[in-house]
Amino acid sequence: MRILYHFWLHPFSRKVRVALNEKGLEYELKLEKVWERRTEFLIMNPAGDVPVLVEEDGTILANSLVICEYLDEIYEQACLIGKDPVQRAETRRLINWFDRKFSSEVTDHLLGEKVTKSFLNMGEPHGPSVRAGLTNIHYHLDYIGFLTQRREYLAGPEFSLADIAAVSHLSSIDYIGDVPWDEHKAARNWYEKVKARESFQEILEEDIPGVKRVLPYAKSA
Repeated sequence: MRILYHFWLHPFSRKVRVALNEKGLEYELKLEKVWERRTEFLIMNPAGDVPVLVEEDGTILANSLVICEYLDEIYEQACLIGKDPVQRAETRRLINWFDRKFSSEVTDHLLGEKVTKSFLNMGEPHGPSVRAGLTNIHYHLDYIGFLTQRREYLAGPEFSLADIAAVSHLSSIDYIGDVPWDEHKAARNWYEKVKARESFQEILEEDIPGVKRVLPYAKSA
């Protein structure tokens, strides 16, 4: 069976998990504490980060976007990138938006300060960074609302990796209660629709050791 090395609440690991679930592919999850720098893991991925997917034939793939593009090319069921060049371009643009811009402006400030620091015993969260994340998230939720008031999903009429990337970041932050859904109705409606998909249910049901679930995000936001 294929193996996915991941870490709790890690948005990029979540993205690959949802993609695998959408494709209906079986896999085994293995928790990887990347700070331990295991030799066996570094041989598979010298960059030392997750996610890493090991296929049944031994093929090793690292980086969430690389893995998801590979899955979409190899397994034709449930196209997630887009069926034409323009659609694929828009999907990739939005994946980049959430995996780079949202990640640096929101995820790193909130999840990084409140959760990652705790796992690494790096002290208390940095107040100004947390405040920056709480401020920045409004802009991104407004953008989600702008897109979904004009489209069925973020990148167009069909569910795609753009939605998966966005919900992977937001659900991780939602776990710790830092998404102001009440102020962003359109974004909330999109989130409710996406997280109701079967591919996301096992993730929503997880309890993360050492991290208190602030809101019942497995239910209504």
